[in-house]
Amino acid sequence: MAISVRPLTPDDLPLVTRVLTGSWGGSTVMALGRGELVDAAKLPGFIAESGAEPAGVLTYAERDGSVEVITIDAVLPGVGAGKALLDAVRAVAAERGVARLRLVTTNDNTHALRFYQRYGFDLVALHRNAVDRVRALKPGIPAESDGIPIRHELELELLVQDDAARE
Repeated sequence: MAISVRPLTPDDLPLVTRVLTGSWGGSTVMALGRGELVDAAKLPGFIAESGAEPAGVLTYAERDGSVEVITIDAVLPGVGAGKALLDAVRAVAAERGVARLRLVTTNDNTHALRFYQRYGFDLVALHRNAVDRVRALKPGIPAESDGIPIRHELELELLVQDDAARE
């Protein structure tokens, strides 16, 4: 099953909103270090497709010399959509000459944490009890997932300039 990736277009807004709502309870999410909610559906991003079927969506923002993955969602898990989406945003970061690709996940998201580390991301910060602050703005965030209390944000980064040095 081949996965193709293309930039999001305005015509993708209904699909992106549907995916974000299914995964995040809406299109508003907290961006790293901003202390405010952002509408991820309005951000640039990519869609991964398997034939004509959506396989995943990624949104990102540029800030402070880095590219931050705001959301990443595999609609068809296990087919390579997540890797293909990260490859696409990593290429954007490299083209723009930024040093770091960043993202945040929560302490309960162990599957994603394994995936990000296998991809090459390093854990660079633990923001203790940060989810409590996010819940003040977005109260629908559950208290736990799979029996794990959702409390902390884990910040990860990938040094994009290392890619250029290796080539």
